[in-house]
Amino acid sequence: MLTSSVTFQSKFPNIGTTIFTKMSSLATQNQAINLSQGFPDFPCSEELVSLVDKHMKAGHNQYAPLAGVIELREAIAEKVEATYGCAYNPDTEITVTAGATQAIYTAINAVIREGDEVIVFTPAYDCYKPAIESVGGEPIFVRLKGDDFKIDWEEVKKLINRKTRMIILNSPHNPTGSVLSPDDFKKLEKIVDQSDIVILSDEVYEHITFDGLRHESIARYPKLAERAFIVSSFGKTYHTTGWKIGYCLAPKALMQEFRKVHQYLIFSVFTPAQYAYAAFLKKTEEYTGLPDFYQAKRDLFRDALADSRLRLLPTKGTYFQTVDYSAISNKSDLDFANYLTIEKKVAGIPTSVFYYRDVQTTHIRFCFAKDNDTLLKACDILSSL
Repeated sequence: MLTSSVTFQSKFPNIGTTIFTKMSSLATQNQAINLSQGFPDFPCSEELVSLVDKHMKAGHNQYAPLAGVIELREAIAEKVEATYGCAYNPDTEITVTAGATQAIYTAINAVIREGDEVIVFTPAYDCYKPAIESVGGEPIFVRLKGDDFKIDWEEVKKLINRKTRMIILNSPHNPTGSVLSPDDFKKLEKIVDQSDIVILSDEVYEHITFDGLRHESIARYPKLAERAFIVSSFGKTYHTTGWKIGYCLAPKALMQEFRKVHQYLIFSVFTPAQYAYAAFLKKTEEYTGLPDFYQAKRDLFRDALADSRLRLLPTKGTYFQTVDYSAISNKSDLDFANYLTIEKKVAGIPTSVFYYRDVQTTHIRFCFAKDNDTLLKACDILSSL
């Protein structure tokens, strides 16, 4: 082991290992059922794997173009226009990225300067704050309200000032499973009208909504789309989170800035998988069938916990279920999550880590993107609490 003789001050003194890595590691150490990190434990499509193999054997193994292979960008444009009615130019307004997290970081880096403020709704996915702070921006946190985790737009309006440069949205929402409504977007339109505020819309769970709810993409709202980066993920859609491929949509002027950062951050993304996704996107049933597929798992999970002492919060999208354990324990959510993992052999995520302030919750987030047998085994344990 090497010991560095270099003296330096950490640029990120408050950033440690993510909670997802910690809880997954703890689950492995304790042989616990891992419902913490958001990845499926079932296989992706064999046809999709065969397509990657096909394109590797066809020689598509060198650098892809900076923006992504044109076949994939064209397929994305076709899907987005068919789904949301918004036409994006595949040459100038779509970029394939190394996952959604890279796309989010790149969009923030492209437009946020030192002293700019970025409105972030909490609880929030953990990559937003570090990305903002890494470029000298200041995250302004707005807490979502109630068990439905709604945005108080009047509170947002009061926070808008000359420093406000970006608003980050996430719907369907990780970790809460809430979704934004058309009314939310109407209110947002009024707030950003006549301003230079940019919207960053994290829509990685766009195809996972329940009970007949339509995903309200920013792309459906022209006045918002003209000022927005929209980020999505093939990993969430096709059960291929380990491939780390996503994409970003934005009007030409914003995308030009995005690509300036992208070319030096990552340049290009795994080429054979891009060709595979391009072909697989033609099978529209693979993503239009996701709501029913995951709603069946949500309902199975909720039904199996219906008689437990856990209070189940609403879940309208994503593949996460948040529970309130206050009837069982007065431990902090981090302590309770550790107890569940070590003693009861079921791992979840404590939601206080998504607030970035000293917020105490009695909420644990579980991932139900698992085989039914895995879910039922976990529910048997949780129901015994």
